[in-house]
Amino acid sequence: MPGRWFRVPTLHKIAAAWPWWLLVAALLGVRLSKGAFLLDAYALLSRPFWPGSAQSEWLRSGQRLSDQARLVELERDNQRLRQMLQLDRAGQTLVSAPVISREPAGWWQQLELGKGRRDGIAAGDAVLAPGGLLGRVASTTPTTARVVLLTDGSSRIGVWVGRTQQHALLIGLGTARPRLVFLEKDPGVRPGDVVTTSPASTLLPPNLTIGVVQTLDEQAVPAPEGLVQLSAPVDAVDWVQVVTR
Repeated sequence: MPGRWFRVPTLHKIAAAWPWWLLVAALLGVRLSKGAFLLDAYALLSRPFWPGSAQSEWLRSGQRLSDQARLVELERDNQRLRQMLQLDRAGQTLVSAPVISREPAGWWQQLELGKGRRDGIAAGDAVLAPGGLLGRVASTTPTTARVVLLTDGSSRIGVWVGRTQQHALLIGLGTARPRLVFLEKDPGVRPGDVVTTSPASTLLPPNLTIGVVQTLDEQAVPAPEGLVQLSAPVDAVDWVQVVTR
């Protein structure tokens, strides 16, 4: 009304409205801090439910496994580079060739390459795939080459187990894994040992990776035998490298 003055709220009324003032202050705090203190409060309240030391150990274990796998891969790459350098120093060159034909009935025996004598490939040349030795060239035409795989029943090459410094004979069985026949009764070899071409080999470049010992029969007569898991992808190779001399 025109004759009345605006009444200023008393201190008692202001004090009685403190919950509203507290709410306004809290909203202003959230606005100005962008909710930072709410996140802190949530973190404090949820701390008892955080993952314990067991999960942290799982994470560390997974990281260690990842690092080990990466180290193994780097060692393999380093070994392949060393092999290529050794081939270059020996006056040998690598010719890349595509796999153009493979018979389903002879999947573990032979394959045909799309390069031949015109490219310097000759019978007896070693054939490599990513990972290691794949086989040897059996015959050639001017534009093609036939490769006998290490898994072929007619394949027999001398090999070397570096850890125990033992010579052995690798014999193809017509299956994915060739047989390893040792020359001594107690070679000291165990599953997981790396098998390479012999450092004294004259038919093949020395120290080429072949695979690892997968199983071992120490009771075999006259000497222990085993099966080798090849490091080269015999069943799924599209391109190879031929070591020409």
